[in-house]
Amino acid sequence: MSSGHYKEYDPEPGLQERIGLLSGSPPTVDGDTIEDGRHLTVEGGTSSPKYALKHLLASFTGGIAACLAVQLSLFGPGCYTLRERTGSGGALDEVNAYAPPWVGSTTVHNYPPPSPTNDFPELFPTNVGYPGGTPTGAEPAIIATAPSQPLQTGAAQLVAPAYDSLPGPPSNHTIPNERPFNLFRSWGNLSPWYSVPRGAFGIDEGAKPPPECDIKGVHVLHRHGARYPTAWANYGGPASLARRLHETAEQWDATGRLAFLNDWTYKLGEEVLTPFGRQQLYDLGVAMRLKYGFLLEDFTAQNKLPAFRTESQDRMHASAVNFALGFFGWPLDGKYEQVITIEASGFNNTLAPYGTCPNAGTHNKADRSLTYVKKWAGIYLEQAQKRLQADLKPTDGGQGFNLETEDVYRMQQMCAYETVALGYSKFCELFTEEEWEGFNYALDLTFWYDSAFGSPVARVQGVGYVQELISRLTHEPIEMHNSSTNATLHADDRTWPLNDVLYVDATHEVVVLNILTALNLTTLAASGPLPADHVPANRSFRVSDLAPFATNVQFQRADSIAFGPF
Repeated sequence: MSSGHYKEYDPEPGLQERIGLLSGSPPTVDGDTIEDGRHLTVEGGTSSPKYALKHLLASFTGGIAACLAVQLSLFGPGCYTLRERTGSGGALDEVNAYAPPWVGSTTVHNYPPPSPTNDFPELFPTNVGYPGGTPTGAEPAIIATAPSQPLQTGAAQLVAPAYDSLPGPPSNHTIPNERPFNLFRSWGNLSPWYSVPRGAFGIDEGAKPPPECDIKGVHVLHRHGARYPTAWANYGGPASLARRLHETAEQWDATGRLAFLNDWTYKLGEEVLTPFGRQQLYDLGVAMRLKYGFLLEDFTAQNKLPAFRTESQDRMHASAVNFALGFFGWPLDGKYEQVITIEASGFNNTLAPYGTCPNAGTHNKADRSLTYVKKWAGIYLEQAQKRLQADLKPTDGGQGFNLETEDVYRMQQMCAYETVALGYSKFCELFTEEEWEGFNYALDLTFWYDSAFGSPVARVQGVGYVQELISRLTHEPIEMHNSSTNATLHADDRTWPLNDVLYVDATHEVVVLNILTALNLTTLAASGPLPADHVPANRSFRVSDLAPFATNVQFQRADSIAFGPF
């Protein structure tokens, strides 16, 4: 610190600069007029204002007139009319309000930036040495050592609404109340995966093998994690609702429970994983390592790496990598091989078999569910449609918004998609528990008739994977390629190993259901075909149980202490 003397505080040094920044003529200080080089000096220590009161009033009036002119040009004379609304307090005249023109438009946040100004990878290496001690321990084996198996019970990162009773008359249909209500388990294939209750598939057994059996291998088949909506839907599709709201924004005004629509925008992407979806697959990888990590000892003994499979679609590749990060930990180099099969028309691929199945795109064979879903939606959403339509008021001179049953169904889809993408959705607050159970059943109808036991093309699409499973279990190559198997990949033991103890395959929910159908797991179809006019009691087929986001099927290979391998 300098040893010089401090000067007494002087409030005036910056006065000249401050005065130069002010408008009008310069004032006087201590009776002397300050000259700023632009104004004539005055005597008596005062200055004349540059603008008189009439100038200010004229400017203010002109600004109002300009604002009114802009509103008139955009919205027409109806912008200034009054309308009468009747509420609980009687008739009330209000200024007419429109939904803003951006309602329903798409909001996109692009990250990362294309050319960040501080991108200097040479300054931020991923390895600088000095890692400290790195001794490892024994591999976990929960499946063999623990008295019970861990349960996947929910999604801690997602927020569900606090439910209260909704107004309106009771519904004219009854949905069986066979399980405690859980919103996250009421979205069919859009649900986050969870451990199904004991006996859900007609077998009163848990995942732990019998005490007389030793697990010697496992084949894990899993779906990708939570994603944004797909580009196409045969019924519904949340982007269609956003478009309709946006195109008619000047025609309606949302009130009541729908008031949030007045400034709502569409924030969903398309096809790719959401942040929650990435975490699902990472967590699944960790869970599988804790269960089956001991199987890696076999790879060390053989001095080789496991080969996992996925597809070329972005969400499929990302799901596989996130699974691997959870299973192996970072970095992944030198820990496993990732086989990426091509998902496109004309490429044989058991994880996307529809690419080589002509009937998979044939109307009335691949989309049989549409008639059933439309009929059921008209039943279970009847009261919801009336209730929500009442909250969409027409503006003066506007036609309102005709809320169709399919739009209400889209709102339920929006709830699920926004929740797994953004963490919470106001759309979830719009429906009763019974209506959510109806939505769940609508998706059961969709997949029963399009991808499972009610589909004429389900088994043929799933049989390729069944052939692969048999090939791995018997350690015999596939001799005849008469399905979606790939002769090129299967002919090379590097991409199609037959003697490994651990296999992991990533696919879609429709393919999981195709495979379960091809395996003829009849307990899933025990309650028979699904009707379109009611929900059958104790139905055996629930898509939320079978094919939610990140669902996983574990085919275990065990040795019997008494009878040997089987």
